[in-house]
Amino acid sequence: MTWKPLLNADPLPWLLEPDEANPGVRYFALRDLLDRPADAPEVIAAQNAVMSTGPVPVILDAQYPDGYWVKPGSIYSPKYRATIWQVAFLAQLGADGRDERIRRAVEYVFEHGQAESGAFAMSGTPSSTVHCLWGNLVRALLDLDFWGDERLAYAIEQLARSITGDGYEWYRKGGVQAPGFHCSANYDLPCGWGAVRALWALNGVPAEGRTPAVEAAIEAAVDFLLSYDVARADYPYKERINSSWFKLGYPLGYVTDVLLNLEALAEAGCGDDPRLDEAVELVLSKQDAQGRWPMEYSYNGKMWADVEEKGRPSKWVTLRVVRMLRRMSK
Repeated sequence: MTWKPLLNADPLPWLLEPDEANPGVRYFALRDLLDRPADAPEVIAAQNAVMSTGPVPVILDAQYPDGYWVKPGSIYSPKYRATIWQVAFLAQLGADGRDERIRRAVEYVFEHGQAESGAFAMSGTPSSTVHCLWGNLVRALLDLDFWGDERLAYAIEQLARSITGDGYEWYRKGGVQAPGFHCSANYDLPCGWGAVRALWALNGVPAEGRTPAVEAAIEAAVDFLLSYDVARADYPYKERINSSWFKLGYPLGYVTDVLLNLEALAEAGCGDDPRLDEAVELVLSKQDAQGRWPMEYSYNGKMWADVEEKGRPSKWVTLRVVRMLRRMSK
């Protein structure tokens, strides 16, 4: 796929401009669209801006000294303000994982949110395990440069085994009900949202660190996601296909959209698969004349800091689309 002709106009200057409200966009655009190395002065300066302006310092200012948000012990609730969500959002907004406040938050999640099964869970127990949350936290910790931590390695290996069924012993005690993404939150049916999040997480594991279980789980996730119509998101459901699949937004909570499905599959090396063509066309149909995409789904009013404005052109969503198209062309 040649991606640039698919754009109505070039949004790169817009994504690269200094923006105190959304400094992470410039940071990711430099890194992921222009391939600037992490030690390039402009990349360092861009991440420093993330830590000093925009939503990241607002989130960190609401943190308690022990590393949690809202109240001790409760890492999941209230939604989008408690500790687990902040770790995920900080990673997605481009925060520096070396910051001591973020390291305290991650330690708090390990202590209160990792179950004995290895999963990251709502209450730190196997019974509150779901793949979407588990995948979210694994990906966040990888993006925050916690690769090498033995606790994260255990979470990754167990996530993989929960997908393939190879040696995972916690199905009867957890929200993950069986191999192949069966989830109690989806009426025990295989969950498309969980599959996307799990693949997104495992894609972040460095190639040299991928065990046979991780490789097998990536293959299983890809096979599952491509066995359904990606454009229509007709994954197993009981009542109706959730309309949130078709609303693009940022940051990403537990809701999954068709764009994240494409992003995860592109990262997994499936960019040239013709089964993705209609979904790509769906995403492309949402751009305006300036090559920008709108914010269609938002957690504004529920987070510590709002991110852009719903219904308006979004730098974050546009960044996601352009990054996806670029990966698909490789």
